[in-house]
Amino acid sequence: MNRAPDFLTTDVSAIDRAAAELTRVRDEIGKVIIGQRDVIDGVLICLVAGGHVLLEGVPGLGKTTLLRTLSRVLDLRYSRIQFTPDLMPGDIVGSMVMETDDHGHKSLRFQPGPVFANLVLADEINRATPKTQSALLEAMQERTVTNGTFTYSLEAPFLVMATQNPIEMEGTYPLPEAQLDRFLMKILVTYPSREDLSRIVELTTRREEAELDQILDRNQIAELKQVCREVIVAPHVQDFAIELVMATQPGTPKAPEITNRYVRYGSSPRGAQALNECGPVRAQMQGRAHLSIDDLKAVAPGVLRHRIILSFDGHADGQNNETLLRSILDHLGSRS
Repeated sequence: MNRAPDFLTTDVSAIDRAAAELTRVRDEIGKVIIGQRDVIDGVLICLVAGGHVLLEGVPGLGKTTLLRTLSRVLDLRYSRIQFTPDLMPGDIVGSMVMETDDHGHKSLRFQPGPVFANLVLADEINRATPKTQSALLEAMQERTVTNGTFTYSLEAPFLVMATQNPIEMEGTYPLPEAQLDRFLMKILVTYPSREDLSRIVELTTRREEAELDQILDRNQIAELKQVCREVIVAPHVQDFAIELVMATQPGTPKAPEITNRYVRYGSSPRGAQALNECGPVRAQMQGRAHLSIDDLKAVAPGVLRHRIILSFDGHADGQNNETLLRSILDHLGSRS
């Protein structure tokens, strides 16, 4: 994890500027997206950290609008892929097309697919077959697309924001575990409060569309990522992140009773890496030059909820990943 010998190595003014810029981005998005502060923060954390985000919620909660609004505020190229049962991998990454020149000579040319953008919305990703879902794996992990013998690099920043309906709804396919693990965070999108719903209804009656200012560009986002690397991580905070991940793994010395009883598979080391990537961004958003345990606790549900697989006993006793993580965090808190 990030380390520094003392606070003199961190440019506190740069942290303050980064926090102010991210606040402006949040406020600008708030002109269109009412409420959903945790969702907006989670998406921004993944963007700055360089990861991908999975949003789960019923239709109509503004998931698609969020990414389209983010692309306008950050002046990034945006594409939308509507996942359906008949969607093919080539519809995502691209395919070879035959071209004929003026002399009648034919040649093959790679036609890039919609994945070649800065912000890619994989809408209702769990409605496509597992084969099509896996077409995103290389792009999400390696930031490249391979077609035949050629490999094409994707332009930074590159964020895949996938949306899915709850698994128990009809006509959906569960995401493969390998693909789930590629998402830096999984965020649950809940219903708006009464006050937020009232504001949403008021906005729909307005004829004019909200005017959005461009706050950041690609270069400024890269600078935010660089500043985030300067956030200091104390040894005891690093130890908490490691203990938290080990507490999700049944059979380990750090695992509480509830984990050994209800968890089939816990988080992989990628979960600890994700905590280290997301925590400093949250600290930066708060205007702090050091990572705290509270930062890790705040990002832990989004980072770990999709990296834990419950056992049969867990499902039978009415447990879910949310209640399990709360119990684990309470267990670790009681020991500190």
